[in-house]
Amino acid sequence: AGRQFYRALYTAISFVTLGMAFVAYSHCDTTLSSGGPMMYDTGDETTQSLVVYNACLYSAALSFGAAIASLFNASPLGLMPSFEKDASSSSSSQEENNKLIEVAAARNNDDDNTITSIAGIRRDDTRKFTTRGLTRITRHPLILPVVPWGFATAYLVGGRPCDWILFGGLSCYAVVGCFAQDLRVSREEGSVGTVFQTESSRISQQQTLGLNEGGEEREGLRLFFDETSFIPFKAVVDGRQSLEVVLKEFPWIQLLVGTMAGVVIEERILQLLREYSV
Repeated sequence: AGRQFYRALYTAISFVTLGMAFVAYSHCDTTLSSGGPMMYDTGDETTQSLVVYNACLYSAALSFGAAIASLFNASPLGLMPSFEKDASSSSSSQEENNKLIEVAAARNNDDDNTITSIAGIRRDDTRKFTTRGLTRITRHPLILPVVPWGFATAYLVGGRPCDWILFGGLSCYAVVGCFAQDLRVSREEGSVGTVFQTESSRISQQQTLGLNEGGEEREGLRLFFDETSFIPFKAVVDGRQSLEVVLKEFPWIQLLVGTMAGVVIEERILQLLREYSV
């Protein structure tokens, strides 16, 4: 209950703070541009501005694509659950399946890893500890794309000081947030995603639910951190991951679809920002 309260409070404060920042941003003077894409009107500067504008636009779209693709790439640091086919589901009775679902629901109430089987598909968050695809590049494939998106959007929307402060600030916030997440793991201070918890909280939960599990999740997360890197491609450079395997497992289709959607989303964001700025 305490963890859920903390998450709710953290989310509420974040939304209020971000909302106030956008309200203040919308009232910034639009004439105080420091060199955004709309500053150039003629000659070579127009071409240069268009090239930079398109580069930033597609960088922002690619960031959306990477973030969307990460939703299909299980990670213990993400909020998306992991699913797999249940080989035993065909021989399980409906009564056994219902009992399993009830146990899973009880575990959900305590923020534990849920393993349930419905229609031959079961949730198994332990699979999130397996390094694959995007997590071979960075252990934070969902949040780190905010970094290039923020700086690209700051330029696209006008390049004013307030643009760099707001969107550049979001980029810095993403880096700090990922670093804090890693720090919580190294200090064993509590949950960082949907599955990890410290040994003391696991023991408490075992006593409540009568579970006999050990510290598999804790050990799995430690191994996951040993195999992955905070900085993108650092694990590839230092030999912990193979570039060949990365290219083989990379979610290319999800990235392509997400990037195309990102172009539309980014252009809509820019349109709204320009419409609501005074």
